Amino acid sequence: MKEVKIGFIGCGGNANGHMNQLSGIEGARIVAVCDVQTERAQSAAEKHNADPYTVHQEMLERDDLDAVYLSLPVFVHGQPERDVIARGLPFLVEKPVAINIDIAREIEAAVTKAGLITCVGYQLRYLGSTRITQQILKERTVNMIVGKYWCSTGHGDPNAWLRQMNKSGGQLVEQATHTVDMMRYMGGEVKSVYAMQANRFLKATDCPDANSVSLQFASGAVGSLTATWAYAGDWSNANVLDLLYEDELLNWNPSRVRVQEDGEWVDKTEPGPTIDEVFVKAVRSGDASPILSPYSDAVKTLEISLAANLSAQEKRLVEISSL
Repeated sequence: MKEVKIGFIGCGGNANGHMNQLSGIEGARIVAVCDVQTERAQSAAEKHNADPYTVHQEMLERDDLDAVYLSLPVFVHGQPERDVIARGLPFLVEKPVAINIDIAREIEAAVTKAGLITCVGYQLRYLGSTRITQQILKERTVNMIVGKYWCSTGHGDPNAWLRQMNKSGGQLVEQATHTVDMMRYMGGEVKSVYAMQANRFLKATDCPDANSVSLQFASGAVGSLTATWAYAGDWSNANVLDLLYEDELLNWNPSRVRVQEDGEWVDKTEPGPTIDEVFVKAVRSGDASPILSPYSDAVKTLEISLAANLSAQEKRLVEISSL
């Protein structure tokens, strides 16, 4: 089995999750890690027996890298991807892929030209509950999708980058992108959106803490998404979908899908591969077909979030094709 040697740009919380997963995958080895915070890079390097860096360009000078993970705040995306592409390396990048559509499309064009294997961290696509849902919906008519992402992540330091609109894009771009992506994955492409936003509670930030988005799917289905990070309850209301198809209802969350069978509500799930297993296998084999969210696909999810923000700002319907 060919060993896949991996470098990391960014050693924060999401990166640590991927590193821990990779440590259990046979034939995958983390050889280099980079973070602008020296202590964080050194800690990750010690844990995974890798070489630490604080400048990613220096890490990319190595000749033993087979792939790179980019786990960065959204406003940092752009130059790191350009540098990885210049090295001709496959990469997995955390969502969302960029703070604005211009950067995303530039990187998309560069990836396409280079012919690189890419993967974006929409890991919910790989879950057993997702696969079961798609099997149920196959050749069925979806009428409406209702999604929600309610959580409490907005509490805390109002100066944190997550709570600055020009650095995070707000909740619809940075966080509820998972729900947006699953609505796309289940219902197909989105044609237009109309959104309303408010800041009712977390007034120390310039990010809306209440988002309501209506979506028109290209298929003719309609949808709605509500998102807030001013909710103090648990996370059971984050990443939840209700799908109405024909005269049936299906409720999905990451852990299970609930459907009605013979008049009874039944919970279903099954194991699925981790996104890290899929990415490593693709890099090793050169076959990107098992990757469910390559960079070019993830750009379409970003378009919806950006269109929703624009709609709320300008108080008008926004066609996705107009971005």
